[in-house]
Amino acid sequence: MRLQKWQLPLQTLSLVVGFMVWVLISSLMSRIKQDIDLNANQVALVTAVPVILGSILRIFLGYWTNRFGARIIFFISFIILIFPVFYLSTANSFTDLIIGGLFLGMGGAVFSIGVTSIPKYYPKERHGFVNGIYGAGNIGTAITSFSAPVIANNIGWENTIRLFLIPVILFALLNFLFGDRNEPKVNKPLLGQIKSVYKNEKLWFLSLFYFITFGSFVAFTVYLPNFLVSNFRLTPVDAGLRTAGFITLATLLRPIGGWLADKVNPFVILLFVFGGLTFSGVLLSFSPTINLYTVGCLTSAFCAGVGNGTIFKLVPYYFSKQAGIVNGIVSAMGGLGGFFPPLVLTIVFGITGHYAIGFMSLAMFALASLVIIVWMYYLERLSLETKILENVGQSLMVTDTGGVIQKVNEAFTRVTGYEAKEAVGKSPKILQSGKYEKSFYEKMWSSMLKDGYWQGEIWNKRKNGELYLEWLTISEVKNDVGEVKYYLALFSDMKESKG
Repeated sequence: MRLQKWQLPLQTLSLVVGFMVWVLISSLMSRIKQDIDLNANQVALVTAVPVILGSILRIFLGYWTNRFGARIIFFISFIILIFPVFYLSTANSFTDLIIGGLFLGMGGAVFSIGVTSIPKYYPKERHGFVNGIYGAGNIGTAITSFSAPVIANNIGWENTIRLFLIPVILFALLNFLFGDRNEPKVNKPLLGQIKSVYKNEKLWFLSLFYFITFGSFVAFTVYLPNFLVSNFRLTPVDAGLRTAGFITLATLLRPIGGWLADKVNPFVILLFVFGGLTFSGVLLSFSPTINLYTVGCLTSAFCAGVGNGTIFKLVPYYFSKQAGIVNGIVSAMGGLGGFFPPLVLTIVFGITGHYAIGFMSLAMFALASLVIIVWMYYLERLSLETKILENVGQSLMVTDTGGVIQKVNEAFTRVTGYEAKEAVGKSPKILQSGKYEKSFYEKMWSSMLKDGYWQGEIWNKRKNGELYLEWLTISEVKNDVGEVKYYLALFSDMKESKG
């Protein structure tokens, strides 16, 4: 039990270390270029490459965490990281940077370990907040962005990279010693889990949202240090400090986004998130001054941070039984979202001489997500209303103004014997007992039209021909302009009610 209490801080700090290592190349690129001759396209590729493995591996690490537990997966991940970190400290060519950077992606892949493991220790109503706390491990990128250039000024970039071996080895040992050996585990085939979720459109919508929010976070993190130096002529230390500010703001807002998602409808939060990202993308596309560029970047940081925390509240909400694989897929898409923008911006700049089209693409993707969020929000409300109707204790029947049955619930089937497919599209006359004259029904509907409802005892007939006495209430359902669109009938078997 004591070890379980330590899993959130242990895994969060492990994520800090993983992300510290993940952005080593981008943070030191301005120094590395002084020793290794690289053109603009090579710089963009080298800084983006760590994102590839860091994204793809997230799918497998999420699955393996469910199967083997966070302790062993964190331990193995950090042991593997030792080799690319040391290799990069000896790099002297573009090829070395590509090879080392590719395997450095393991530092970013560890994200899906904790986001799969941590919710096992907390109730659902706290998942948004605890995942937000864990996600605040993103601060590791800020630590490296700020500290690495400063350290490199004194001891060189090669020795600076070697220094990061210390926290990697330390946290490999800490996870091995203090990780929870008794973490609940799920042993289901990977392919089977993928098959159970890949057709669900919500998986791909969440992936798109995280592709944009976390992708923009990663893209700005790896692109800003070199971009600020080359475009605005800032010093490497100043560029690192500004990048660290961006990362810190986005990171601190992540647990706030998760906490808000626990308290408020997550879709409402995401409406503001993607609205803000649309605005910042448009602003940045006009190649503003450093002051306006700062405003655009900080708006992106604010929205990305809140959005990142909110999205991982929705994952266990929709996929409680497949959280491991879905966390892996969604987080992988977020990582890939950070791979493409630096390359796109560099290519666009090479062709056009400015970055407008690249930043405008951020605005367009954010705007498309905004539209999808609105659709999902109203679909969720409709789904909730449908579930409420289906689970009403009384028998329910909805007809249009022409008297055609549109919907029934399970209680209707239980009382009448008619399945939904047998009743929908038919007239309520299928229930008539034959005990009443036509004038009885005319009087009923006359009262209905006058008062807007009718209620009373009435004999009806089940599918098997048995007559039963029910208490029936019929009400009008009007639209926003006061027009009657449907009639809602609620009834219950009087014999069952008395019993």
